Amino acid sequence: MSIKRIIGAMVALILLFPLGELSAKDKKEIKKTDRELWCDALYRMAAPVLSNMSEGKLQQNMLVELSPAWDGRDKRVTYMEAFGRLMAGLAPWLALPDDATPEGKQRKQLREWALKSYAHAVDPDSPDYLLWRKENQPLVDAAYIADSFLRAYDQLWLPLDEGTKTRYVEEFKQLRRVDPPYNNWLLFSATVETFLMKAGAGADKYRISSALHKIDEWYVGDGWYADGPHFAFDYYNSFVIHPMYVECLEVVTDRKQIAPRARYETAVKRMQRFGIILERLISPEGTFPVFGRSITYRSGALQALALLALKEQLPQELSNGQVRAGMTAVVGRMFASGQNFNAGGFLTLGFNGSQPNISDSYTNNGSLYLASLAFLPLGLPADHPFWTAPAEMWTSKKAWGGEPFPRDHVY
Repeated sequence: MSIKRIIGAMVALILLFPLGELSAKDKKEIKKTDRELWCDALYRMAAPVLSNMSEGKLQQNMLVELSPAWDGRDKRVTYMEAFGRLMAGLAPWLALPDDATPEGKQRKQLREWALKSYAHAVDPDSPDYLLWRKENQPLVDAAYIADSFLRAYDQLWLPLDEGTKTRYVEEFKQLRRVDPPYNNWLLFSATVETFLMKAGAGADKYRISSALHKIDEWYVGDGWYADGPHFAFDYYNSFVIHPMYVECLEVVTDRKQIAPRARYETAVKRMQRFGIILERLISPEGTFPVFGRSITYRSGALQALALLALKEQLPQELSNGQVRAGMTAVVGRMFASGQNFNAGGFLTLGFNGSQPNISDSYTNNGSLYLASLAFLPLGLPADHPFWTAPAEMWTSKKAWGGEPFPRDHVY
């Protein structure tokens, strides 16, 4: 091609795409607030699941991915995992009141879809009736559904019709058929029963009490619990143990049953120490170390830190501005480019992109919606200090940048 033709082509492109318009668009993207980035990422994660399930079409349309080492269980567990885990992370955001902002419109749409999806999940005549009564796995994801009700009781549980509520109580209670393994699974049973206690639906208090006692016994120090009798170096302290332990304790101590208030306060202090560790694991580049099983749960590794922010329980060592900035760096690094979604818009097997071979034998792409649990601070209103405080460098960014940073210490 001649120089003259190249120049002509360039001029044509400039006429089609004026530089001023591109510049304005770029500036708009650059000027997106942290909260807008979080909202966009969570909406993109949630919309394909809930828009389909609200019409009873999730099982028809979800582009399912199974681990190459799939253990052979009924693959329909995928849909319950996707819905339950997503709703546990989404619930606090949906608990905020409606408003006329773009975010408010996203939130209202998701809540409408979610309420319809909850009904399909327990309706035996719906194509999206979930796999409640086969396999042991449903206990896990029933716990995340129960957790979503605990996190947004007035907005997600109370509006359900009485027939749907009755079905949930029945499904939750029939899961007592599952004898949970002697590890973090005890908390799944406890969380389901804790919700039944909150709803006044006849909880099995022994299942709550025995689980909470065992978790307390498995504390090994400095913010870490063993996952059963033996310690495992992975993110299950954040995926499950700290959040569910603290939330169960919060409910039962508020009702002055099973555990004294001091035990809840101790559990919060332990989670605060673990939150400090998580914040220090965020690198200057917005990454965190990839270790342990279930690493495909991605940003779910930050759930304990996210829950502390949501409950306004961040330890004094961590400011709102630094936690938000560090977590925003992770959200942007992981979700801004869209590499974690498959052709159907659903999360894809991997950690940061399509990496199916890192999946565990129990992993499907419904499992991956545990990633939503990092987004709990969206349950704080936009004018909360978590969102309005000036961004600060997080600990590792300070340390690697040669800035003063606080010395770590054991709690």
